[in-house]
Amino acid sequence: MQKRWNILSADEKKVNVLHDALKVSKTLCKILVRRGIDDFEKAKHFFRPQLSDLHSPWLMKDMQKAVERIDKAIDQKEKILVFGDYDVDGTTSVASMYQFLKNKYDALDFYIPHRYREGYGISKIGIDFAKENNFTLIISLDCGIKSVELIAYAKTLGIDFIVCDHHLPDNELPNAVAILNPKQKDCNYPFKELCGCGVGFKLMKALSERWNLNEASYLQYLDLVATAIAADIVPMNGENRVMAFYGLKKVNENPCAGIKALMQLAAIQKEMHITNLVFIIAPRVNAAGRMDDARKAVQLFIEQDFSKAMEFAEMLHSDNTDRKEADSSITEEALALIERDENLMNRKTTVVFQEHWHKGVVGIVASRLIEKYYRPTVVLTKSGEFIAGSARSVTGYNLYEAIHACREYLIGYGGHFAAAGLTLAPENFNAFSNAFEKIVNETITPELLIPEIIIDAEINFSEANISFYNILTQMEPFGPENMRPVFIAKKVMDTGFSKIVKEQHIRFVLKQNNTTITGIGFNMADKFSLLQKNQPLDIVFNVDLNEWNGEKNIQLKMIDVRLSE
Repeated sequence: MQKRWNILSADEKKVNVLHDALKVSKTLCKILVRRGIDDFEKAKHFFRPQLSDLHSPWLMKDMQKAVERIDKAIDQKEKILVFGDYDVDGTTSVASMYQFLKNKYDALDFYIPHRYREGYGISKIGIDFAKENNFTLIISLDCGIKSVELIAYAKTLGIDFIVCDHHLPDNELPNAVAILNPKQKDCNYPFKELCGCGVGFKLMKALSERWNLNEASYLQYLDLVATAIAADIVPMNGENRVMAFYGLKKVNENPCAGIKALMQLAAIQKEMHITNLVFIIAPRVNAAGRMDDARKAVQLFIEQDFSKAMEFAEMLHSDNTDRKEADSSITEEALALIERDENLMNRKTTVVFQEHWHKGVVGIVASRLIEKYYRPTVVLTKSGEFIAGSARSVTGYNLYEAIHACREYLIGYGGHFAAAGLTLAPENFNAFSNAFEKIVNETITPELLIPEIIIDAEINFSEANISFYNILTQMEPFGPENMRPVFIAKKVMDTGFSKIVKEQHIRFVLKQNNTTITGIGFNMADKFSLLQKNQPLDIVFNVDLNEWNGEKNIQLKMIDVRLSE
């Protein structure tokens, strides 16, 4: 698939000022300036994050009310229910808050709604469970900000809510005792991009200050917070970067039994990075809710005994194996459906439906189909008497607006710019499919249908040495707003030693001036013919390290290659 290359530029004056202050490569200064790090002080906070950089939790609107209501519940021996969503952010939030409170107070339980019986967020079944079991305070984490009617219903049953959420609030807010959400219009909390587990962490910090506990009482859950930050794809800057930095440190030095068990099952020997949390830990946790019941993800995280944690980890591991098999077979079926139908092939959207597809993986399948056909995609399956599923967008296109424009054919829908869920009657499938194609066709610009590679800076091979790599690693943890830097090198030549490995990858051996560097290009075998032309090439890559027999050498992780202009 052809890709657009977008090479970013930076303010030269600011780059020079930073270069004078830091005395590191101008290429790195260019990247830092682009990311808002343009003086020595900001660079110090960036490269040496400190827990003291975190803001006071008391700056968050309603924090005082939340702490007072929890104090009252404990004083009056009320039963408290910790309620959270079934994804990684929700289950880590519940596990950390439940354990934190359990160290102080016993009349406590947790609740995770079932993905298919109850759906996302606060549920009536969950509130009824609270009533039947005499809970009078629910602390909701990673959900609740939009549950106006359900929280009003809880109120009629004598149940109070403290809402800890990070999703964008509507104009009408639920009638909760306290709402902790930095995205509220009148909340002056300085950092707006916390995940749900991050908001819960702030409440734990405030409670520990109120109860004069030591810092370890809440800092011990930073490995769970880092896992949530990684999985929820929130910006990796400000407080998120500080918490992820120290959370990763805990993952590597002293993880909770649950994370340790998952790492052992995945046979991780090396140091854990954010990418390991995203691609190894998070899918196993999410698989619990996708394939079965996410309650066991919380049980995994709160289990102190390693052998028992391993039992829960094996359940999640098994769910993830089932998820991978379902995801793989459904993706194959969906691709075959598209390839058989010329009408589907030539559209600007993909809308596919089979009633036997597993609804827990249709969102993942939509993302897989975008990798092949880069266009807004909807994957649907049977759900009771209706059709339901997930939609995913391409970068820069507002999918939610497109689905909203087709609402006459839908029973229900919800989501945001890049992803959505929807439900419709079977007889409306074709009408919806055609309406969605029509609206996308009218509103998407041609360049949005070509994937874009954002390139941070041009570099010469001579710059890409071990000391350069060492500074790059200090920019971790990577994530949105602080992605792993992508470089371009121009007019490089193949040495003749590049080769295809395992039929689909390329082991590159390239030369620029007097410097030769190797690289690995996964699934790039179709580009090998470019190397055989023996002409100058422009290449796009990450700078990586290859360790072999005790020797360390720079290796490029190739992203794209084309002939030089």
